[in-house]
Amino acid sequence: MGNREGLLSSVQMARFVARGSLRLDAVVPPEMNTEGLAALAADVPPVPYGTPLSTAYAADSFARKLLELPLVAGALHSLVGPEPTVDHHFVHIREPHGGQAQPLHGDAIIDVRPDAFDVQLMYFPQAVSLEMGGTLSVPGSHLRRINESDTGRYQNLRGQDRLVCPAGTVVFLHHGLWHGGRRNDSDTARYMFKIRFNPTVRQRRLWDTSDLDDPRVATELDAVFPWYEPATGRLERYNRILLWRALTGDEGFDLDHWVTRVSNRPRRESA
Repeated sequence: MGNREGLLSSVQMARFVARGSLRLDAVVPPEMNTEGLAALAADVPPVPYGTPLSTAYAADSFARKLLELPLVAGALHSLVGPEPTVDHHFVHIREPHGGQAQPLHGDAIIDVRPDAFDVQLMYFPQAVSLEMGGTLSVPGSHLRRINESDTGRYQNLRGQDRLVCPAGTVVFLHHGLWHGGRRNDSDTARYMFKIRFNPTVRQRRLWDTSDLDDPRVATELDAVFPWYEPATGRLERYNRILLWRALTGDEGFDLDHWVTRVSNRPRRESA
């Protein structure tokens, strides 16, 4: 489980920090998706909370094969490091013309960690059309802390992302991202496999940092999303800067002086 071939770049990490998600389209090959559909239909045996990843899934299991794909393993290592623990997993199935749209929610109680985060992997073994529903998420919402379904009263937000993807797509989510499964209005059952991972090491420079000085890093971190109000959007960028400082160890990093001015506490006494 230590494969590091597919490590993320700094630009990709900055995109994750800004958006709260990272999408890898069609990274699982077709023959594995066929196996995956059968495995999910049969369900995946439960794993106790906090089981080390290396012992969570049998060597011949589909889940193990999925997590050992180089691009999947590399992205997971970049986000949570080596040997994370499995918090839990779940097979989500929406029957044809079945189910209701989930309220917009985060997957946990208010989480106040400013320098660490859990990651949720979502695997889609089949192509997901707009009619099939997929998962709705709100880019850039992950650092606006809520308690579970505090946002459930909101039906639609500007700039929300309705997942439409090819078969074999894997999406990594920050644990705080606002999201919700949509109802399935198609004639096909929709499957999704979710695993939540807890880091066991400090999440600092776990990715390929050779492009850390690429100007596109700052561009990604400075992204603005349509649901932001002009003033409150500044708070999201402020929190991204704090997270990027924690991830890189660069306490001097800033965008437009946001954190520098707020953290200014001079200690020199005036003559």
